[in-house]
Amino acid sequence: MPLRLKKFIGTILIIILVLTYALLATTIASLTLAASPWWVHFLYFLLTGLLWILPAMLIIKWMAGPRPR
Repeated sequence: MPLRLKKFIGTILIIILVLTYALLATTIASLTLAASPWWVHFLYFLLTGLLWILPAMLIIKWMAGPRPR
């Protein structure tokens, strides 16, 4: 697969990932953390704010292609 096509597909996938993840994380927070103290909200959003990076890293690694030798 050409590198330009991989980068285009990867970019679309990252946009979909971020939008879906943000909606899901916010929905879960609003349903489960409504009566929680501020520090629980802080920890939840800190964790979920960093957790999306793992799948994004895999997509970026795939976009870059194989390592040159």
